[in-house]
Amino acid sequence: EPPDTPEDFSCQTQDMKRVTCTWREGETYLYGQNLPRYTLSKTSAQKAALCKASCSKQCSCSWDIGQQWIWNVTVTVENPLGKKTATDVFDVNHRIYPTAPFQVWEDCTDTEITLHWNYKNNKIDLFCQTEVLLPDGKVELHNSSDTDSRRVTVRGLQPYTEYMARVRCGAAKHFWRWSEWSQPLTTRTKEGTPSGKLDIWREIIPVLGGRNVTLFWKQTPGFQANGKIISYEVTWKKIEDGSKPESISFSSVYNSTRIFIDNHSYRICIMAKNNVNFSLPSVLIISRATDNSRSIFSTEELKEGEVNGTDDGIFISWEPRSIYDSYIIDWCNFPRLQPCDLLWKRFGPNTSSAVIISAAFVPGVRYKFRIYGSVANRAYLLEKKIGYLRELPPLLDPVVRKVDLTYDSVTLSWDSYITNESEPGFLRGYHVYVSPVEGNCNLKGSKKHILSDESELCKYTIENPEEKRYTVKHLMPNTKYKIVVKAFTGGGETPIVNFRYIDTPYNLNMLYFVSLLVIVPTLVAAICHWKMKWVKECCCPVIPSPNKSKVLSFKEFKIDSENVLKINDCLPDVLAMDSNAEAQKL
Repeated sequence: EPPDTPEDFSCQTQDMKRVTCTWREGETYLYGQNLPRYTLSKTSAQKAALCKASCSKQCSCSWDIGQQWIWNVTVTVENPLGKKTATDVFDVNHRIYPTAPFQVWEDCTDTEITLHWNYKNNKIDLFCQTEVLLPDGKVELHNSSDTDSRRVTVRGLQPYTEYMARVRCGAAKHFWRWSEWSQPLTTRTKEGTPSGKLDIWREIIPVLGGRNVTLFWKQTPGFQANGKIISYEVTWKKIEDGSKPESISFSSVYNSTRIFIDNHSYRICIMAKNNVNFSLPSVLIISRATDNSRSIFSTEELKEGEVNGTDDGIFISWEPRSIYDSYIIDWCNFPRLQPCDLLWKRFGPNTSSAVIISAAFVPGVRYKFRIYGSVANRAYLLEKKIGYLRELPPLLDPVVRKVDLTYDSVTLSWDSYITNESEPGFLRGYHVYVSPVEGNCNLKGSKKHILSDESELCKYTIENPEEKRYTVKHLMPNTKYKIVVKAFTGGGETPIVNFRYIDTPYNLNMLYFVSLLVIVPTLVAAICHWKMKWVKECCCPVIPSPNKSKVLSFKEFKIDSENVLKINDCLPDVLAMDSNAEAQKL
């Protein structure tokens, strides 16, 4: 293809002595002797080349300007298939592209940095710009003044903070373009007085004659050390009698200490110190021993409420009170260690719930939380909470101590389940599982439970964890059953492994009933057979007698105590007289 017109053709100078023109070459798909040839010349005399062009990623050509300031130059590109040109007319004073500043150095205070630099051509008036990279990744640009282009002062910086800066310059009178950036300079502002306060907390343990108070402190996001913390100063003073304060200093590697105080009220201050000064004091008031552990609203012993874990942490809520200016929750990441690593977190007065997040929280460990309200630097215990990140099944199953059997029921009795802080969950109740050894279970009042081997069990749920006795009814007599009692928590229960086997006895009442149905009729038949004549005379006489036959008893016909047969009501075959006396009566 024939060559394209050279793109981005422009000329500039860095030292007012030599001009360099640059452009981008196009693709012609010709090689060897047919490669495009570039010629740079004055437009008025194109046959006389000003310089020899060289091309790599970009083509360039340089020449000395002498005393000429206005130039009209043309670059010509040609190959066997064609020729193209590009022209640039310029004033050298308007095409100054300075070299990058060098020898950059700084002067620092705690909040300011003054940058200084040099550049090669001092005859050119330059305007410079400084780029400052802040710790949060943001970039600030600061311009030098017209009167002093070799330095710039950056103000409003943080003490004892690392910054990175670099400088570039351009022509002050006829700006053409910025120079390249100087080499970056990394510097740190000097130390300043710490700003803000430490976040402090305490744990109080009553002992003989007073209290052991463990003090904790940490730096919060609002606290700025503004230097290297070299120590912490702890001061405590009795409030009532105005006694002389006591103080002790700790190295910066410590974040807690223990002091002993008596049962009076104390004012405790903790300050951080760097090489410049102390921070503002953080104040904590320890109330008298009789008032220290209770809310100002309550005189009753606080009960522990249960809290639940979430995907992120443990959710805690409390009842807000308008009197407090902040709330504090403290807990131990590793509650089974003694002494535990007490942690705490503060919340504003309008907060009534929070999710406590810690990488140390693990399932199956019970964590205790205490919620305090703070007013005028005094903290009052409001509520206690216990909970798990996630509950796990119980470690043990209840031990069944007694089994009472009848032909259709079994009563199980077990020991009280011991619940303590080592349990992996809150005990919610018990499950009783029953099934005949042969066949499936379909007892009335139960639910079906399918095991991993697809066998069926009857399941009974006891939702009272204080219950220690349960009766399974509607069993079959003379049948072998397998039975087990499982404790369950919010995390479920352990898999069923071992069963207890029982055999229900025969139903004796049924045996008695069957015996009556068989033996009594047989006995009656035998007696009747043995006394057949007497039975026949008694029950079916040939000639009925009103006095002997119950069949012929009529209540409505009586003479004294004798039964009377009314002859008119029947047609007798034979009339017989028992005696003359009877005949006379009739």
